[in-house]
Amino acid sequence: MTLIKRSENLPVWTNLFNDFLTHDWNDWSLRNFSMTNTTLPSVNIKETDESFEVEMAAPGMEKSEFKIEVNQGILSISSEKSLERESSDESRYTKKEFSYQSFCRSFSLPATVNSDKIVAKYENGILKVTVPKREEAKPKPIRMIDIE
Repeated sequence: MTLIKRSENLPVWTNLFNDFLTHDWNDWSLRNFSMTNTTLPSVNIKETDESFEVEMAAPGMEKSEFKIEVNQGILSISSEKSLERESSDESRYTKKEFSYQSFCRSFSLPATVNSDKIVAKYENGILKVTVPKREEAKPKPIRMIDIE
């Protein structure tokens, strides 16, 4: 399973050139930020004999805020969250704060997975998506062949 970045049929060197020109070389702290200055959750992908396991660090979110979909071999995990806070005190001062964050991470699925049986679980700030492999893709045990 690999992380993909879509580019509408442009040559690779064009994207590298654009990334070089638009990158803020003075700010080294922006490694996990998207173009909208929101953080992208970190992802771990582990392959076992039975499945691929995608773990995404997303603390402070609710499971209802995630959207996971599979479309033509692409697994997409996204979220949108908006928050509005209002505080007021006795001096006729009111303060409102708006917060909006969203992200989308996409992964291309190999042909060896069974996309109909993907399951997800959110617990302790970690979203875990299990992508099972097809039976024919699982490793077979060693078989001894008798000689006649």
